[in-house]
Order: sequence, then structure tokens, then C-alpha cells
Amino acid sequence: MTIAAVIFDLDGVLVDSEHVWDEVREELARERGGRWHDRAQADMMGMSSIEWSRYMHDVIGLADSPEEIDAEVVRRMRARYAEELPLVEGGVEAVRRLAADFRLGLASSSNRPIIDTVLDAAGIALLFEAVVSSEEVARGKPAPDVYLETARRLGVEPERCVAIEDSANGIRSAHAAGMRVIAIPNRRYPPPDGVLALTNVTLESLTGLDAAAVASR
Repeated sequence: MTIAAVIFDLDGVLVDSEHVWDEVREELARERGGRWHDRAQADMMGMSSIEWSRYMHDVIGLADSPEEIDAEVVRRMRARYAEELPLVEGGVEAVRRLAADFRLGLASSSNRPIIDTVLDAAGIALLFEAVVSSEEVARGKPAPDVYLETARRLGVEPERCVAIEDSANGIRSAHAAGMRVIAIPNRRYPPPDGVLALTNVTLESLTGLDAAAVASR
């Protein structure tokens, strides 16, 4: 079946941000008497803002409401990005390269204001026909909801979409949506081999992401 659309993840694929999220949430937890632990980042990776802010409240033990936690983390993330936007090398070029041959979507666990900040600053916002935050769907990754909604907005069947992912929960999400998956494994938080087995193609970096890689099986 001919591939019609490519759907990018954001964090870890286009912006090297997973460690920034980790630092911001850990800093907030320690400032406010939370019970931070070594599994917290892995547990929250891929969660929607509704899910991870509830996790910070219920599991990490912050007294603030999930809504207050969410708003403060978003504020701190945007402040960090205003100082330095950690774009992944080759990401903007890969988006522009694929936009010449495919319709593009973006399916991210980030909050919508953060997504918009990154895409606008990178100068690629107009290349994406559909942009969906997992806060706009019922469940975050690894559930397929955010990928299915992005495909729906593009008007393309999931099986005619290729997802670009870096993390275990993101790969599981795109695979569960029935999409082909190209993995560019996150170097800081690499997905296990069992999850990589769900992918169709694994690349070392975005420099290898082109129309031929998208079309390959």
C-alpha cells in the first residue's frame, strides 16, 4: 500500500528534550517536597499532560493540583526553550525533505503551547497539516489515540501512514495504531530490543530519513 503521510513525534525526534522535561519535573518535585524516584522519568515518558500531572500529584506526592502542576511545568519548559531550543541535528532538514513527497502530521505528548513554541521557532509549523497533542485525546502513549487522531485529521488511513518515533511508548503507540514505524532510538532513553522488533526500519539519525526510508519495508 502506498504511503501517503508521515507523522512525526516531537520530543526526542525533532527536539532533544526528554532530559529537559526530566530536569524541570524533578526540580519542581524537590522544591515542593515530592518523592522523586529513579523510575519517574521512564514512567511519565509518553504520558499526556493530564496523565503525568496526575502522576506528579498522586505518585510523586505534590500538594498542588494536577492543573497547577501542569501549568507550572509548561511555564518552566517554555522559559528553558526561550533560552535555548535543543533541536535535534538534521530534524528541520528531514521535515523539509519529506514535505516534498508526503503529507506531514505531528503526534506529540507535549502540551500544545510547547508544540507550537518549538515548531514556530524552528520555522516548520506550516509544513504540518495536522498537529495533535495527547492532551487533546483520551489516552496518551502507548495507547494509539494521538496517532489515530492525527491520521483522522489528515484524512489518511493509518495503514498509509509512517510514524517517526524514538521511545518505547511512542513506538508502541504508533504500532497499535496500525502504522508502519521508523525508529530513531533515543540515545538517553533507548527502547528495549523487544520494542524495536515492532518497527519496520531503524535509523541511526535523522540524516538517513528520506523518501526511500519511508517507502522501504
